[in-house]
Formats: sequence, structure tokens, C-alpha cells
Amino acid sequence: MINTGFDIKPNLETLEFEYGAGVFGPKTEKRKLDDIRKSLSDPNVKGPEIVYSVAMDVGKEKDKEDLIKRNLLYGAMIFCKGKVGNEPVRSQGHIHATSPSCNASTPEVYEIWKGEAYIYMQETAKDTPGRCFAVHAKEGDVVIVPPNWAHATINAKVDEEMLFGAWCVRDYGFDYKDVRAHGGLTFYPIIKDEKICFVHNDKYNPCNIEIIEAREYKEFSIQKGIPIYTQYENNPDKFKFVTNPQDYKSIWEGYRP
Repeated sequence: MINTGFDIKPNLETLEFEYGAGVFGPKTEKRKLDDIRKSLSDPNVKGPEIVYSVAMDVGKEKDKEDLIKRNLLYGAMIFCKGKVGNEPVRSQGHIHATSPSCNASTPEVYEIWKGEAYIYMQETAKDTPGRCFAVHAKEGDVVIVPPNWAHATINAKVDEEMLFGAWCVRDYGFDYKDVRAHGGLTFYPIIKDEKICFVHNDKYNPCNIEIIEAREYKEFSIQKGIPIYTQYENNPDKFKFVTNPQDYKSIWEGYRP
């Protein structure tokens, strides 16, 4: 059982989501290994054809009108188990492009439903990437990626699937330009002795990475142990920082995930 806050069930054989009564959602989209090759330490590796699947815009029917009005969108993801070469299954990495609704890059709020993840993020995808973090998150943990930061999602346990949900804006867009120009992000997650370590990508200037555990986000009043969808239901204004990040500049300055 996964605690999502609404009736959505993953089918791990088909890598698709099934929706219960009173829940809306799209046909699950599949992402292939070929879609992420350019961001891997070795673009020519072998691995599962499908690496993860995505259902963007899910939720309760009763909330749909409000979510549209707020420009708030909930996505659900299944990351496959296994390896892609010597890396775990992962996304390719991107920056959130400027959204027309707020004229700003926007954050993302992750909640791990099953398994374990590393949410990797760095301040920029330029040659000097700034601070780099890999946030280790377990079931029930929340991780918030701030606006403008390059980031990727990594399945931290190669022997099982990893599932998560996330809040973002409805008019989201992805900027891949600088990430692809560097052949990925600043650190690659590499499997050594059945553990994941982070190896520097030499196309960036030398820098360090901090590997940290997921924390509580009291500055955003995120409540531990309550699904982030339920927290939206209880207080629909709680995730204004996602849709209007420009109003929270004092929090984003010097932000630590």
C-alpha cells in the first residue's frame, strides 16, 4: 500500500497507473532509455527499454476546477528497477523554464511513495555549477527543488521500483540546453559495490557535492507524515510558493534543500 492521499494504484507490470472512483488522470506516458542517453556517463550503455513512466495532472475530481484556477498540477511517476550501464535508473536532468503565468522559473515538491530516491540538484548548469546536493529521501519524505536549479531524480535502490508524486505548475516547461551541452549534470550517480556514489562530470569546473538526508520544510509549513495532496486539500493556499515563487524570494536566497 502507498499513502498518496487519493485513490491511485500503480501496476508495476505494465508501468501504468490505475485511477479509482472520483479520481481523474491521463494515460500513463513511458520514457525510454533512448530519451535519457545524452545525460548518462556513458550514452551507449544497455538497460531496460522503458526507464520510467509519468502521469501528469492527476487528482480528485472535486478538486479539478480549483487546481486549474490555481495553475497547480500534480504528477505521478514510476521509476523502474535495474541499471542503465553502471548507473541506477534516473531522469536526464533539466531546469524549469520560465512559466508565462508567473514570469519565473518554478519549484517542484516531491513526495516519495515507495522505495528510495536521490533528488540531485545544482544551482546552475553553467560551467561553474555552484552548490550541488544529492538529497536522500525515503518513503513519506518530501524534497523541494527551488526555482532555476538544474535537477534530476534517481532511483536509489536498483532492486525495486521507486514511486513518487510531485506538485508543479500547469504551464511547466523544461530547459535542457545547458545540461545537454555538458553531457548531463555535474555529478553522475555511479553504482560501486552495490552502493551509489557520485562521480564528477569533467565538463564542469571542479566542485564538491553534499549528500544529505531529506528534511522538514517548516518555512513552507509542510507537515511530516501527511500526504502533500491531503495538505493541499486541508489548505489550498499552502502551495502558493509553487505557482508564485517570486513572492518567496527571501526563502529562495541561500536555500538549502
